[in-house]
Amino acid sequence: MKIFLKNKMLQIVFALVGALGGFLYWNFVGCESGTCAIKSVWYWSTLWGSVVGYLVGDFISDFVNKRKKRNKENE
Repeated sequence: MKIFLKNKMLQIVFALVGALGGFLYWNFVGCESGTCAIKSVWYWSTLWGSVVGYLVGDFISDFVNKRKKRNKENE
């Protein structure tokens, strides 16, 4: 479990930041009429924010790992 958390730390941090961003988006922008599928309820915008945050963190983590691997090969 510790190895999993260590390997996925960047993705988890970005998912938490994305969840916070989704919640803040719902809180300050939101959709008061209730017809907006994602923005009308706080948990949908929080969920989508965390998913997008995780995907961004995964992309950055993959980029960093490939760069480290390439630098090790060049040495």
